[in-house]
Amino acid sequence: MFIYLSKKIAIPNNTVLKCVSWNKDQGFIACGGEDGLLKVLKLETYTDDAKLKGLAAPSNLSMNQTLEGHSGAVQVVTWNEQYQKLTTSDQNGLIIVWMLYKGSWYEEMINNRNKSVVRSMSWNADGLKICIVYEDGAVIVGSVDGNRIWGKELKGTQLAHVAWSPDSKILLFGMANGEIHIYDNQGNFIMKMTMSCLANATGALSISGIHWYPGTEGYLEPDCPCLAVCFTNGHCQVMRHESDESPVIIETGMWHVASIQWNHCGSVLAIAGSLRNSGAEKDINAVQFYTPFGEHLRTLKVPGKQMTAVSWEGGGLRIGLAVDSYIYFANIRPDYKWGYCSNTVVYAYTRPDRLEYSVVFWDTKNNEKFVKYVKSLMSITTCGDFCILATKADDTHPQEDTETEAGSATGSATAFNELSNQNTSKDRSKRRKYALVLCNSIGTPQDSKYIDIDPLFVTMTKTHVIAASKEAFYVWQYRVAKKLTALEINQVAKTRKEGRERVYHIDDSPSGTSDGTLNFAKAFTATRDPICCITASDRVLLVGRESGILQRYSLPNITLLQKYSLTSRPYQLSLNCNSSRLAIIDITGVLTFLDVETRASSGDAEGGSTAGDPSKFERKDVWDMKWANDNPDLFSMMEKTRMYVFRNLDPEEPIQTSGFICHFEDLEIKSVLLDEIMRDPEVPNKDYLINFEIRSLRDSRALIEKVGIEDASQFIEDNPHPRLWRLLAEAALQKLDLKMAEQAFVRCRDYQGIEFVKRLSNLQSEAMKQAEVAAYFSRFEEAERMYLDMDRRDLAIGLRIKLGDWFRVLQLLKTGSGDSDDALLEQAYNAIGDYFADRQKWLNAVQYYLQGRNQERLAECYYMLEDYDGLERLANSLPENHKLLPDIGQMFVTVGMCEQAVSAFLKCNQPKAAVDACVHLNQWNKAVELAKDHSMKEIGPLLSKYASHLLEKNKTLEAVELYRKAHHFLDAAKLMFKIAEEEAKRRTRPLRVKKLYVLAALLVENFHTQIKSSQQSKIKGKKSEATSALAGLLEEDESSSDSRILDDAWRGAEAYHFFLLAQRQLYEGKVDAAMRTALHLRDYEDIIPAVEIYSLLAICSSANCAFGTCSRAFIKLESLETLTPDQRQLYEDLALEIFTKHSPRDTRQSQRDSLTDGPEGKLPTCIVTGRVISEFQFWMCSVCKHCAVEQEITQHNFCPLCHSPVG
Repeated sequence: MFIYLSKKIAIPNNTVLKCVSWNKDQGFIACGGEDGLLKVLKLETYTDDAKLKGLAAPSNLSMNQTLEGHSGAVQVVTWNEQYQKLTTSDQNGLIIVWMLYKGSWYEEMINNRNKSVVRSMSWNADGLKICIVYEDGAVIVGSVDGNRIWGKELKGTQLAHVAWSPDSKILLFGMANGEIHIYDNQGNFIMKMTMSCLANATGALSISGIHWYPGTEGYLEPDCPCLAVCFTNGHCQVMRHESDESPVIIETGMWHVASIQWNHCGSVLAIAGSLRNSGAEKDINAVQFYTPFGEHLRTLKVPGKQMTAVSWEGGGLRIGLAVDSYIYFANIRPDYKWGYCSNTVVYAYTRPDRLEYSVVFWDTKNNEKFVKYVKSLMSITTCGDFCILATKADDTHPQEDTETEAGSATGSATAFNELSNQNTSKDRSKRRKYALVLCNSIGTPQDSKYIDIDPLFVTMTKTHVIAASKEAFYVWQYRVAKKLTALEINQVAKTRKEGRERVYHIDDSPSGTSDGTLNFAKAFTATRDPICCITASDRVLLVGRESGILQRYSLPNITLLQKYSLTSRPYQLSLNCNSSRLAIIDITGVLTFLDVETRASSGDAEGGSTAGDPSKFERKDVWDMKWANDNPDLFSMMEKTRMYVFRNLDPEEPIQTSGFICHFEDLEIKSVLLDEIMRDPEVPNKDYLINFEIRSLRDSRALIEKVGIEDASQFIEDNPHPRLWRLLAEAALQKLDLKMAEQAFVRCRDYQGIEFVKRLSNLQSEAMKQAEVAAYFSRFEEAERMYLDMDRRDLAIGLRIKLGDWFRVLQLLKTGSGDSDDALLEQAYNAIGDYFADRQKWLNAVQYYLQGRNQERLAECYYMLEDYDGLERLANSLPENHKLLPDIGQMFVTVGMCEQAVSAFLKCNQPKAAVDACVHLNQWNKAVELAKDHSMKEIGPLLSKYASHLLEKNKTLEAVELYRKAHHFLDAAKLMFKIAEEEAKRRTRPLRVKKLYVLAALLVENFHTQIKSSQQSKIKGKKSEATSALAGLLEEDESSSDSRILDDAWRGAEAYHFFLLAQRQLYEGKVDAAMRTALHLRDYEDIIPAVEIYSLLAICSSANCAFGTCSRAFIKLESLETLTPDQRQLYEDLALEIFTKHSPRDTRQSQRDSLTDGPEGKLPTCIVTGRVISEFQFWMCSVCKHCAVEQEITQHNFCPLCHSPVG
């Protein structure tokens, strides 16, 4: 931070000022003084020049209004920025609220208690409430519209100050005796504030100011101190909140403090007052500047007798000071966290909605920006293509997330902490306190290191990063995998040595013989002469100390070479491009030079100066400087609001600007107006990046334009520089002076330029040369027009192809015809298709790929558009064995389109891939069919392997489905019967068991059908149906080892069908039919447990009064071996109870079960009623081949057993 006085405004009649306040939003300055003086001023800048922005622009008073209304001395002025109101109060207790109307200020409200004097007034953060405190202890809180909200008399106290908390929930009242009382926003006392800074203070105390920064621009870091309290005796404390027990203590050393104020973003606290001047009669007016952590930044000395007030401008770039009857203005050059690397401006700012810093990587070439969020950022340092972010390490997340702003190219989403974790120590509990993160120019972390020392000063070269605390410095030789292959990167990772990181104490004298170790323990040894600045080049490291001693070390092996002694404390050091001269800006802004190496020739001494002999050069009020990258005697510097360029220590005429110098190379200075960018940091404007040409470049250009190439050549010969020779070469080319152009290109070592001139000299036509020169200078439209005028459409097309402007190529091709046009047309169509495909505009791309017959990219576009019909048409249109077919097949597989995938694979003669696709998509029937058609043997083992895998995981139903899809019906049926039997054993619901048996039987029927159809296809009609059926049966016998499943497939289903039917009939009251159905169940004891069958039969027969049948059922039950003695006893007791009442005889002949056998064996049973069918005509199911009485089946739509439709 640098500060200097810039302007002084005198108040008429020498009226002494009491207070000053600067409106942060609109820029009005209110100042009050004796005899009722109240003025509102406004400084405005008037400029049309883009370069003259900010502080560099001339500022004049656009408003100078005297407000009439006060009679006594105006003691308090305070702004309400949100509602554009000014509140003032005088020594008589009169309060006036002023409002802005048509560009002038008018009285809006007046209030006077006539009892006491107003000591302080404060608006809250949102401008809705004002708190007014009177000397006699009266407090009034009012609203912005003038209504009183509440009032209170604090008895026995004298009030002097008031301040709101940022959230408006707390009020701080400063008392005349130096105490601060904390109240809530309703006027209820909470507690007294602890004043740690007064521990050793004696005598009468009074408060000079209380200022609580409201966080409107965010905070420097989470939990940053923001509440400043200062006493007139110079003791000050900065607190994180009102009850902070460990505040930051600041001893200003001032004997009287008049006023304090935070800047707009809470990063700098200004304390205005006076310092004792030892040996002189009068004191010195001074403003001290501190960080929220108590670190002293600068002291500004101000002339005059007594300073009474201080106020910051809204942007923090100027400060207003009330001294006697004057307002002094001082300009401030803030210490922005910023840097410049490879056309990218890197800058950081805080936002109220985030705890982290927003670090913006603004690519000025493409006007793209990338934003990263970094917690507790300390500094940004840049060099070449890289930058170093120094941060305080967080225990949980070393760094925060990253984000790419809209409008930028695809940004890196690499989180900082991912990379940081690579380099953390193995023991997480020993996590180091600070991190150095190496980033590229778009903010992607490349490497990071954790260190223990506080990186207060950081510098970097193309190979090293040096970070210094006050006592020690750390050297890290970084590597970036920019031009390494993957193999080399791995080797680098394996051979990483601790020697790449070293730590040295400032009082040590390293000899460079040993590599040194990374031992931070020695870095904390105190030193009497702390480090205050560092700089480094590829060969030299220079460390400045507060006493003015400079220590010079060699790089990369750290060896202490020499010590120099300066007359003042250095603040900023900078080495020129060959490390021969050092620029030093001291703490007061004086620029001097030191020759660190013997110079062969020097502009300021004859014959060369000896090493360490400082130059006699000196400039004051310097706040920035930059050496040229390509000339050791050329540098630019910022002095107040002027930029000077020096060659051999001779200045050129200054340029009015307030920009920060980014880059100085090729006789051009690139400067960035950071002040303007920081006004709206989210939207950086290219207008804020300014290029300045130095005098020799401007003069050369003027000579070339006005005098001629010959004279300009002589001037450049006297002032040689590659940039000037290039300028001359370009001018010579424009005039087709090829000899001069070639000489100039040779002098600036531009090989491509020399080659271009040779190519031009081989051309005969002047027009052709001019066209080539136009193309060389990127005047492509002009060059194309020239080619077309010469009837060389081919050259115009060639030019556009080089530029990649395929749309124009297409236009040119369509304007004429030629032999090679067809191939070029296809190339153009495909290039335009690529253009649209790269931007994911697939529909547009398809149109051009179709015209360019680019089938590969067409397939990709159809796939991205999910146009599978188009993809299928493309596959069908391709010839057999086309190289694209396997890829198209794979595309179909990824979206589950099996048939199309198989078709594509078969067309390119890849049946194996087709089978794999079917297996992948679970289409096993198709897979088995393909395997059989193409005599592939591996499908069977694969199927079995997959099925056994499913069975191992107890997924039997999935295995059944697998076999069914593969048309292995018999295997599926076996598994299904197994499931049904297991379910029956578990006594599951009978209906579920029946369904399982039906499904198993249907699979067996499918197996029968499969065998028959395979036999018929083999015989192909040569023999009779009987013969094929017989062959089918024989094949079944051969193929099946389990004839029981084949012969009695429906047996299980029948058993459970009749079991359910008997119970349904019983519940419906059809007891006779129920008994008849239950009698059939006696044949199924192997499927349904006998105890269930005979229990059901006993119930049905007893209900039907057929006690003979009932008796036989009980006899069977009592003889079952599966019953326990207790169960058997229960049956015997029940039988005794029944048959003592009823004799065991059947009453009717029809109830006998002797009619089940007919003359031709066993008669069929009706599956609807359970009765035996004695008629000759009956219905038979086409699927399960079971019968039913025709009369009964007419009432059913589906077969009661197998549930197939009744035909």
